[in-house]
Amino acid sequence: MEHSIRRARRLSARTWFDASTVTVALILYSIAWPTLHLTHVVPAATQPFIAALAAFPLLLVRINPALGWAISAGSALLITLAIPHQPGNDMPFQVVHAMCLIALLFAVALHSPGQVAAIALAATALLFATTMPGKGDNVTDTAWGWPIGLAAMVLFALLIRWLVLSRRKLERQAEETEVERARRAILEEKARIARDLHDVIAHHMSLVVVQAQTAAYRVEGVTPEARAEFESIGATARSALNEIRGMLGVLRSDGQVADHAPQPKADDVVELFENARRAGVRITWTIEGPLTAVQETTGLALYRIVQESLSNASRHAPDTAVDVRITVGEQVRLVVGNTAAVTAAAPVGNGGHGIAGMRARALAVAGTLEAGPRADGGFEVEAWLPVGSVFAKPGAEDYAPIESSTADTSTVDN
Repeated sequence: MEHSIRRARRLSARTWFDASTVTVALILYSIAWPTLHLTHVVPAATQPFIAALAAFPLLLVRINPALGWAISAGSALLITLAIPHQPGNDMPFQVVHAMCLIALLFAVALHSPGQVAAIALAATALLFATTMPGKGDNVTDTAWGWPIGLAAMVLFALLIRWLVLSRRKLERQAEETEVERARRAILEEKARIARDLHDVIAHHMSLVVVQAQTAAYRVEGVTPEARAEFESIGATARSALNEIRGMLGVLRSDGQVADHAPQPKADDVVELFENARRAGVRITWTIEGPLTAVQETTGLALYRIVQESLSNASRHAPDTAVDVRITVGEQVRLVVGNTAAVTAAAPVGNGGHGIAGMRARALAVAGTLEAGPRADGGFEVEAWLPVGSVFAKPGAEDYAPIESSTADTSTVDN
């Protein structure tokens, strides 16, 4: 979005520059044509064309400054050699022509390759040094003055060019760094999701192994065939567990060890709300439907999204009220919203990728998540997560709250 805004601004600036260039070229042409007969001996029929060679190459100052300079310099040399001066006029070509030629040389230094700028500088300096009149019989000021002045102007243009290119390079690097930071944050969140899923699967697979190994001792009358079947089930479960740990263990690049304790479930979000209340956050929550009906992977995603939302609330929008609504139907609908911030939050580092992480959590269980500002100046996060299987997102429905608790907390923002 920010890149599009900058691009639109550049297009607008170019439009104004082109309009200004056309206006200046027309003004210079309107000066060159009526005054040409005062400086050169030119038939009236050819005056408009000679004046055009003096002023109109300026129109190429942005589109192709090297071509405009070549036309202007070539026509200046042609006028000097082919068109006689009026008595008392020592200028080889009109002042308008000289002004346009200098402006085009400046543009060449700004936009063209270094070799082209060097050639244009040398040719222009030679043209001015050999054709421009000096003071009296002393032509030293002409032979050296014009080349030195033109060289200083070109060096100034090259300095501006270097500064502009350096700034654009820094902007591109900043954009690339931001994109890379966002990509890395999403990858890290996906890695955490994979670790959580690994822990959930490993916990239950371990239970399968234990149950299969102990079934022969817990159940009376187990036949040898059934005992062998239980042993086969246990062996298969152990093999699957080892493969899962081998595949997903590489995600533990942070040196963490596997957590075999049960992962948070959907109904554990109430504990999050209570902890937020004890921390001084103004929070109101409403839960409709049994959270125990939510499958564990969805429950883990729901827990992490709520956890991230409340963390963002305390960091980014302190001293405001937050409201959480959870509805369990064919899908789990989560809405976390806050009012407009009363006081500005203190800087908390780069940040800015909490929404991307929450969205990755939702996508990991085939859900969706949207987040954005509200009309009242607050912020809202809405997520749709499957309960046990993927359902189409239902339409807007009215939900009657059946459980509610109120406390003091913060807001949700990113």
